[in-house]
Amino acid sequence: MTNNGDIRYCHRFSYLVLKFTLFAYAIVWWLIGGFVLAIGIYAEVERQRYKTLEGMFLAPALILILLGIAMFIVSFIGVLASLRDNLTLLKVFMYTLSVCLILELLGGILALVFHNQTVELLNKNIKRGIVNYYDDLDFKNIMDFVQRKFKCCGGQEYKDWGVNMYHNCTAPGPLACGVPHTCCITTEPNEVPNTLCGYQVLMKERLDLIDTIYIRGCTDAFFIWLMDNYKIMAGLLLGILLPQFFGVIISWLYITRVEDAISQCSHYTDGLLSSNVEDRRAKSQGHMAKWFKCMPEID
Repeated sequence: MTNNGDIRYCHRFSYLVLKFTLFAYAIVWWLIGGFVLAIGIYAEVERQRYKTLEGMFLAPALILILLGIAMFIVSFIGVLASLRDNLTLLKVFMYTLSVCLILELLGGILALVFHNQTVELLNKNIKRGIVNYYDDLDFKNIMDFVQRKFKCCGGQEYKDWGVNMYHNCTAPGPLACGVPHTCCITTEPNEVPNTLCGYQVLMKERLDLIDTIYIRGCTDAFFIWLMDNYKIMAGLLLGILLPQFFGVIISWLYITRVEDAISQCSHYTDGLLSSNVEDRRAKSQGHMAKWFKCMPEID
């Protein structure tokens, strides 16, 4: 082993620790990506069967498929790079993680800066979903859960339900001018509400409905919940960003080790034309590093 301790060198222990840490990190996210992709494909098959959620924004299956493909491909690059010590793949993996991290941070900042536009976009897409509420099983389940969880009704307000063909005041039937039962106020846990508890509420004013339905829109209710549970959201954001940041750091450290190994071991190729036995032995050792380029020098 060389004695030049002042020069940054790829020691065997640090190399192996970084190598298998990066490999484990990549393989875990590779498996998670494959799992997410499988769920997305299954959900998309079911969506096509029932012809639900025509909009990309409202199609969780499509979002899961795209997310799963991205995670699967990027993580697979990380797996190959960690196994082969390929600097090109390692840098692709590190830069991709860095770009994703930066885009997520920028997206969050832009959403905060342009808060009104973000809320308007959410309300617009919720209304699009409400139009097909009874035809979209996925959106119906999501909307029912949100209205129960956050005790709200509609997107911007409860009158958003007027865009649905069954709840529009010009529609025939008992649902006309009403809202789904998930908008109704319940007094007991797990209480089964009357499915027609929202009958004719769209014809009434807000103050007349305080004891009947939730009059607050789900967009406002969601942002109020975020403000009240900022610790949970901070933990969630850290849980999303820190693993990516860790991947960037561990990739960068491993790249420096591999680059050190290549620079330190480059003298193995200096004696290719020499007939010296020791040079040929060093040359042979250098050829052994087909899978692991970081081969510490042996005196």
